[in-house]
Amino acid sequence: MRPDMKPAADAVRSNKLPGLELLRFLTAVAILLFHYRQFAFVGDREVDLVQDQLPLHWLFGPLYQSGPYAVRIFWCISGFIFFWKYRDAIAGRVLDGWRFFVLRFSRLYPLHVATLLLVAALQPLYFQLTGSFFVYQNNDALHFLLQLLMSSNGTTQDALSFNGPIWSISVEVLVYFFFFVMLLVTRSWLLNLVVIAISLMIPGQIADCFAFFYAGGLAAMARQCVTSRTIHPLAVEGASWLAAGVFLLCGYRLTNGHLESIGLPVMLICTPVLLYSLSRDVILPARLQQVVETAGNMTYSSYLLQFPIQLTMMLGFSLIRAPVPLYDNAFFGVFVGTTLLASYLIYRHFEAPAQRLIRDALLQPRAAGASIASP
Repeated sequence: MRPDMKPAADAVRSNKLPGLELLRFLTAVAILLFHYRQFAFVGDREVDLVQDQLPLHWLFGPLYQSGPYAVRIFWCISGFIFFWKYRDAIAGRVLDGWRFFVLRFSRLYPLHVATLLLVAALQPLYFQLTGSFFVYQNNDALHFLLQLLMSSNGTTQDALSFNGPIWSISVEVLVYFFFFVMLLVTRSWLLNLVVIAISLMIPGQIADCFAFFYAGGLAAMARQCVTSRTIHPLAVEGASWLAAGVFLLCGYRLTNGHLESIGLPVMLICTPVLLYSLSRDVILPARLQQVVETAGNMTYSSYLLQFPIQLTMMLGFSLIRAPVPLYDNAFFGVFVGTTLLASYLIYRHFEAPAQRLIRDALLQPRAAGASIASP
């Protein structure tokens, strides 16, 4: 290691915060349940779905409608982790642009391309059987090229293509670029407030992503401040949990449990407070820590695998000309269980090895920044 790279280990923080890893996993499950309704789609339209008859609706009812909110929570978690891990390293010129790019590319791109190719192969088969594509209709050469470039920044279902859920990641990629460049200019928390204020004045998912990402960054800065100073940490912890509980309870009561009634400003307040509360450094038994980290690592694979798995199952039902048992608990369990098991196996045997291979190839000599675990 070169002498000038020695501070990197100190400048870069670990992102393995158990509370956030667990929240990432629960948020991924919420998105998985939200997309379960796609089994009721004919083409790009939901047909005759009876919401309150969905499996275990008495338990998962709010999660079946939680997709847009879970995505925003994901963006906020990303902001927290990026500011927690990379803020000091980038601002201090320890982590350069190339290493930052390779870390993100190796984390996101291999599985994205693999699932894109899988969906591109399966959708024509489904089209031959049914006369339409499943859910996402814009499966042409132009949209394939945009997908390859991770530029499918669609903001409505009509604009999505191939493995549609990747849209939220492609939006986040824009934020990564802005995040890196602006940290070379300033690391002031005032920038976060400016970005959030501007984003609130602009409609659309890209602005929402900026707002939640930088709100998560504020929560990370607050956590770093409390961690590094002797300012009655127990009192701050108690106040943060109290505030998180009050916000969540008030939000639930005011909306009568209907998530669609929760507004963007309310989420922008509640989510960072919740992240701050969950980011307390907790020492867990080694085995439990490993389980939590494994659950967190599965989130990206579960997000990208759920649609190919749905498409494969729909192909099977179309081939045998049988209706999808949408309201059957056993079918629900098979879909959720298959997706989570596949997510674990894909992360362990494809995502992680691909990351190591790409980083070994592109980061030579292997500097401290190359060994940073990606969120």
